[in-house]
Amino acid sequence: MEQKFDATPKAELRLNGRKVTRSTVLNDWGMQLLWVVKKDGKEVATAPARADDSYQHPDTTPGTYAISLKTWKYVSYAKDAKGEFTASKFVEISNVVTYTI
Repeated sequence: MEQKFDATPKAELRLNGRKVTRSTVLNDWGMQLLWVVKKDGKEVATAPARADDSYQHPDTTPGTYAISLKTWKYVSYAKDAKGEFTASKFVEISNVVTYTI
């Protein structure tokens, strides 16, 4: 069965303090869904987002945090010599929310 990418998934994130809540994912492809956390521009954590519609990053180290939602876009199993996917990848499907500690 071939996956169809007729429409791009989209979700809206809302921030309440340090807790992020996501809307229902529209046009959901049903693939892996992740919260992606960056601190001062560098990715520091990922967490599963499919089962829970909210997330609060536990780290309270001072800095600026940015959280977004990504989903896996499967195109093919093609990989390079290092074993990294060359065509399939995670794609951002939400706005980015930020907070500073």
